[in-house]
Amino acid sequence: MQRIRAFFHAQGFLEVETPIRIKTPCMELHIDAEPSGNSFLRTSPELFHKRLLAEGCEKIFEIGKCFRQGEFGQLHHPEYTMLEWYHTQTDYYDALNETKNLLAQIYPELPTHWKLFSIEEIFEKYAGWNPIKNYNAERFDIDLVEKIDPALAHFSAPVVLIDYPIQAAALARAKPNNPTLAERWELYICGVEIANAYSELIDSNEQRRRFEACAKERKKLGKPIYKIDEEFLNALRKMPPTSGVALGVDRLLMLMINAKNLDEILPFRKS
Repeated sequence: MQRIRAFFHAQGFLEVETPIRIKTPCMELHIDAEPSGNSFLRTSPELFHKRLLAEGCEKIFEIGKCFRQGEFGQLHHPEYTMLEWYHTQTDYYDALNETKNLLAQIYPELPTHWKLFSIEEIFEKYAGWNPIKNYNAERFDIDLVEKIDPALAHFSAPVVLIDYPIQAAALARAKPNNPTLAERWELYICGVEIANAYSELIDSNEQRRRFEACAKERKKLGKPIYKIDEEFLNALRKMPPTSGVALGVDRLLMLMINAKNLDEILPFRKS
C-alpha cells in the first residue's frame, strides 16, 4: 500500500475517497452488486471517479474495498481491495505504460519484457475461432476461462490481451478505425488476471444505449436490473478523453508472495 501510494503521489495524482454504499450500481452483464438495505455496495468506484473528472480533476486514484455478489473461489472473494486510477488526455496505451512503471516500482521481481497479444490472435491460437468476426458472448466467456486463462499460465512473462470485441467492453470506447474493437486491455501474470484498462467511453448517448442493451440481456438471464445513473451520464458530457485502470490488489499481493490462493493473504475471509 505504501509503495502504491508513493508511486501515484510522485506522479502528481490526487488520492480520492468515494462512496462505498451507493444507489445505482454500474450495469455490467456478469457483475452483480451486493444489496445493502435500500442501496448497494459498490462493485467499483468508476462512476464516481468519472464524475470527478468531469468537474475538473485530471489525475486521480483510489485504493478501497469493492464488493461483488456470489464471487468466491481460489481467485475470487465477495469483498476485495481495488486500486483504480484515471488520467485525462491519455488513452489505453498510455495507461499500459503507467501500469508497467507502477509494477516496476512495487514488484521489482516481475519480468520487464511483457508479451502483448490481440484478442483475435490469442483466441485463434488457443480456442480455434475469431471472436471479433463471429462474436458469441457465452462462447467467449467460457473459452476465456477454460482455454485462454490456462494457456497464459505457462508464460513466464506478464501477458497483455488487447483490443477486445466491442460487445465485451461496456464502458470502453471503440477504436476509431475499427468500431468492432474496443480500446481495452487486460494484464495477466502467471495466468491470473490482475488489471483491466480502457480508453474510456465519453459519449453519453452511446453509454445509455449500452446500459439499456445490458439491461435486456440481464433480464434474459434472470438477473436484477439496476437503474441507470443519470448523474453519471450527465457528467460524461463534460468528461475529457481519459484512460482508466482497475487493478486487484489482493491478487497482486498473492502473486508477490508466491501464494496459491486468496486464503493465504486474507486471514479473515472464512470468518
